[in-house]
Amino acid sequence: MGIPMNIVIRGAQHGDRDAMVALLDALFSIEADFTVDKESQHRGLTLMLDGCRKHTCVKVAVVDENVVGMGTAQTLISTAEGGLVAMIEDMMVAAPYRKMGIGRMLMSAIEKWARDRGVTRLHLLADRANVSALDFYDRIGWQPTQLICLRRKWDL
Repeated sequence: MGIPMNIVIRGAQHGDRDAMVALLDALFSIEADFTVDKESQHRGLTLMLDGCRKHTCVKVAVVDENVVGMGTAQTLISTAEGGLVAMIEDMMVAAPYRKMGIGRMLMSAIEKWARDRGVTRLHLLADRANVSALDFYDRIGWQPTQLICLRRKWDL
């Protein structure tokens, strides 16, 4: 497949949720810490899309009216930075559309959203075994840190 000329990066809409859930299914199937749960992913996307969008960013990449990629981010207050930072939560491009610049376009759109809100740092989590994602982040200028992620989870 050649590089499509009609790639559009835009804010996600409620009608994009099923396509985004499919992208999250593909992402979570390769990440050891997460499981595919379409109901949970749909609920999470709905929460993000229903919000005011001041503190959340949900972008999609569209080719020929089909959602082929997505990225989400949320702001946090950092005492280290003394201001806003943002966590990129989900970044995924469908396999047939990789290496076409779509991931870079999504990350640029999220970065612009963050800068427009006064965010001084972006961070994200990536699965250690997802070498292609780690290579992508390295190519676009992301740097590893000495921090590790810990989590604690419970059922409500």
